[in-house]
Amino acid sequence: MAKIISTLFISADGVAEIDPDWHFPYFDENMGRAVGEDYETADVLLIGRETYDSFAGAWPGREEAGGEDAGFAKQLGDIRKVVVSRQPLEFTWRSSELIDGDLVAAAAALKADPGIKGILIPGSISVVQQLLAAGLIDELRLLVHPVAARKGRRLFDDGDTPYHLEVAATEAFPTGVIRVIYTPAETPAKVQYDEVKDLTPGNE
Repeated sequence: MAKIISTLFISADGVAEIDPDWHFPYFDENMGRAVGEDYETADVLLIGRETYDSFAGAWPGREEAGGEDAGFAKQLGDIRKVVVSRQPLEFTWRSSELIDGDLVAAAAALKADPGIKGILIPGSISVVQQLLAAGLIDELRLLVHPVAARKGRRLFDDGDTPYHLEVAATEAFPTGVIRVIYTPAETPAKVQYDEVKDLTPGNE
């Protein structure tokens, strides 16, 4: 079964809505490599309408311009892009299609498709939130910037049930960015203070 992987640039206080002012100063060759590794996991992009509009408004022109980023622009153009939108879309970017029906059902169908290697969700916060709630995200790949953005949409919305996560990998970059890959984890057993008080400082 294909994995659904979310990849996000995120601030130390959990803001995943990118502001170029706090994002680009930390973009270096290490982050570029990490982004490339994320895209190599997938042959399908699952993206929201805003992310699609942003990508489609920039990357086709960069591919045509033939600059240093043209290779990545071509990769984005060639990959299958499944777009989540409540409104009909007239696609101007190749290999793009509108999601068929309900997001959760469509994402589950993509995971189960034996012809698909992997599904990547770049950005698209609302899509990630819905699929986290449905238990369909296999990995959260976060590039945590050493800045408190203090405004903007956060990855984790309010809810009654915590998301427990397991750290699959970490990497610290010279810029201070920390790459963290999380996978879903089982809810740990309940523990009360009396069960851990012997672990407090001074009780060696």
